[in-house]
Amino acid sequence: MAQQRFAATGSLSEDGLKHFKTYKYSSVDKSPVSNYILKHYWNACVDFLPLWLAPNMVTLLGFFFVLGNVALLEVMDPELDGPKYAWVCYSYAFGVWAYSTMDNIDGKQARRTGTSSGLGELFDHGIDSLNCTLASLLETSAMALGPTKIGAFTALIPTLPMFFSTWETYHTHTLYLGYFNGPTEGLIIASSIMILSGVYGSEIWHKPMSDLVGFYDILGKSSVTDIWAAILLFSFFVAHVPGCVINVVNARRAKNLPLAPVFLEWTPMAVFTVSLIVWLGSPNSSLLKDNHLCLLCVTLSLVFGRMTTKIILAHLTRQPFPYWTSLLAPLVGGAVLVNLPFFGLPAVSAQVEHYYLWAYFAFANVVYFRWAYVVINAICDYLGIRCLTIPEDRWRALEQEREGIATSTNGAGKGKKT
Repeated sequence: MAQQRFAATGSLSEDGLKHFKTYKYSSVDKSPVSNYILKHYWNACVDFLPLWLAPNMVTLLGFFFVLGNVALLEVMDPELDGPKYAWVCYSYAFGVWAYSTMDNIDGKQARRTGTSSGLGELFDHGIDSLNCTLASLLETSAMALGPTKIGAFTALIPTLPMFFSTWETYHTHTLYLGYFNGPTEGLIIASSIMILSGVYGSEIWHKPMSDLVGFYDILGKSSVTDIWAAILLFSFFVAHVPGCVINVVNARRAKNLPLAPVFLEWTPMAVFTVSLIVWLGSPNSSLLKDNHLCLLCVTLSLVFGRMTTKIILAHLTRQPFPYWTSLLAPLVGGAVLVNLPFFGLPAVSAQVEHYYLWAYFAFANVVYFRWAYVVINAICDYLGIRCLTIPEDRWRALEQEREGIATSTNGAGKGKKT
């Protein structure tokens, strides 16, 4: 049975799986906020978790906070023109912060319970990949950007830094987080934006900045939304990409490996990005005009999640870089479908485009979750572990051990007092 599962994944084999037994997590976090402030908060939070709670379940619970808020968005702000009630924005902020907290303490819970494994990294970063577009969709709602190009840009641009970080980790086998990074400062900013939208209303981002801070001669009537795309692009191209490229180049040179081939590995992200731009940028597309941005983002979260998780798996199993996933094919198809008039063919209707997106969503669910199920079970079978639970005898032994240490400490303390 295990061999059948390995074959079904197309990327798992005995040769690849053996690396899970020698797995050792490696990361570098240079953020002062993480190291001097949030580290103490995270250490305090993990102590509240019961020892029977598996680390991967901690990760999943954090993701549920975001999914719950996406459902709330669909009910309370389906037009993405800003929630009418402040508490909705506060819920967004709490959900993103809860996700961030869980994402940072799941590894601590793994070490606390002695259940660290390569599966944890795969599961953690796989959930991060899914979350890229969904958490940012909440930001689109909080800022009242609507189902527009800037709204879509805000929701989808986080996939770029996530891809490059995953590509970097594949080559360096270390997760690098800079002095200013998305998982820490990025999520703090996103939560802050949502809180400010709750306090002052989503319209604050559309008002002239000079009304709030002065400097009319410099700022004129420009609003935050007028420079928002530039801020995001600057953060990506200046604060993120150069560090990723430098680390990969250094890793390749240290092994005397050629540099040119690594840049060909940007191909899947190029296909993803260009296809999306061509699809949404087409004058024949009705996805944004008919407000299907939320469905698009949920669909693409699965597409992007599959793409990056395959890279993470290849990093963990020391396998060749995966250039392609079948979930990219319908994205290319959608870009072609709405641009048929450029090929001398009749344009498809908005209804057909909408049905195509729903079919893409269904296909993405089947492909993604089948693949995830097969891969997770293959790894669990090979390592003899469980994904979402800790065996009762194990966590009870941990509880008894902790109770014994506490009793011993208290007894020693009383002895000193007497």
